[in-house]
Amino acid sequence: MSLPKQPEAAAAGGRRQFLQGVTAVLSGVLGALNPLATLIPSRAWAVDLHALSADQSATLLAMIHTIAPHDGLDEAAYALVVGAIDGDAVKSEVNRSQMAAGLSDLSADFARDSEAVRVQKLQTIEASPFFQSVRIKTLMVLYSNPIAWAHFGYEGEAFSKGGYLLRGFNDLKWLPEVPSAASGPMPL
Repeated sequence: MSLPKQPEAAAAGGRRQFLQGVTAVLSGVLGALNPLATLIPSRAWAVDLHALSADQSATLLAMIHTIAPHDGLDEAAYALVVGAIDGDAVKSEVNRSQMAAGLSDLSADFARDSEAVRVQKLQTIEASPFFQSVRIKTLMVLYSNPIAWAHFGYEGEAFSKGGYLLRGFNDLKWLPEVPSAASGPMPL
């Protein structure tokens, strides 16, 4: 006959409530310290901005979403692009002024506009150096991080894991099975 474990369950529930409370307080404090935290309700609060204001980062985030729209992709992947562009703006006065001028050309409403309106606005500036620099940085940063890789099903480079040949290179489940005689020699 076993005794009921009510005191342990109550203690576990108390610890759980305490940890939830601490997490909520820490999230609020960290969120208040970073302007990007109000825009992205995920782990992207870790991106620290130095050159961009909250409005500029919101406009830039909407621009990046419009350039590379992916349903279900974690906002942290997009926030990394904003962080990279902010880092470029910190390093160079030319980049900072180009960024400020380009973002002001898009208007303060850009982040709240519908996607169709955002696309039209971006089409009018797509030949500008500002747009091209944001587009290139989006392609370079968004698609080279593990958050996006996981979303798209890319497992990363294969060299450190033994190469592609023995890791599913020839796993074609959608084709009919080929007889062994017609397959040719095995690589091993």
